[in-house]
Amino acid sequence: MNRIDRRFAALKAAGRTGLIPFVTAGDPSPEHAVALMHALVGAGADLIELGVPFSDPMADGPVIQHASERAIAAGVGLADVLGWVAQFRQQDPDTPVVLMGYLNPVEIHGYVRFAQEAVQAGVDGALLVDCPLEESAVLAPLREAGLKQILLAAPTTAPERLAHLCKAAEGFLYYVSFAGITGAARLSTTDIAARVADIRSHASAPVAVGFGVRDAESAKAIAGFADAVVIGSALVERLAGATSAAEIAQRVQAFLAPIRTALDAR
Repeated sequence: MNRIDRRFAALKAAGRTGLIPFVTAGDPSPEHAVALMHALVGAGADLIELGVPFSDPMADGPVIQHASERAIAAGVGLADVLGWVAQFRQQDPDTPVVLMGYLNPVEIHGYVRFAQEAVQAGVDGALLVDCPLEESAVLAPLREAGLKQILLAAPTTAPERLAHLCKAAEGFLYYVSFAGITGAARLSTTDIAARVADIRSHASAPVAVGFGVRDAESAKAIAGFADAVVIGSALVERLAGATSAAEIAQRVQAFLAPIRTALDAR
């Protein structure tokens, strides 16, 4: 069991829904990237999804696109992201960290090299949006090194393919709540609940729901049927423009604390 497995086992034992915030590494400030990660944990995060800046984030909406642009303009690259995770691990050996991004930076870095350096830094898993299950053989070095390959499922996923995803899922299965880009506001919890219930009946891995979760109310609705809730664009938008560690921590606390409270109230 790696950190992801241990954390979800602890959540299940406690009857709690996991909170997984997403932030773009290096935004709003590369200088305070590690402080931001600690602030997320302090505000109630169970896992951290750390976005690797990329020039063509095709699955992301304007908010996260702009965050990637700002981070790239500040000179942030994959080596920086791995370095920040290593620094984070000096004080936090337990909170799982999943890198979310696209295949290109990993391919350029080298799959074996990336896998070795990511594990050494303390990364627990990778969600590479543009590497579908059918092409995942290229990620064998990541899995062999001990990283969990986080897979995506969506409302448009065909039943036969969904069965393969459920069987292959490890760490957790990320269910995209609607067909679209991150940051949109089209959340129909009735439809999502039925779909997630079906997935959970077939998958051995926990199911986390993301896309369209923007506040305590929507997070609490999702918590009724998911193992974890992922919230990204709304948080990234709230953090934009923060310039100090104290301001970042204040914004994180103000945004995430009500969501954590709402999840725990169920």
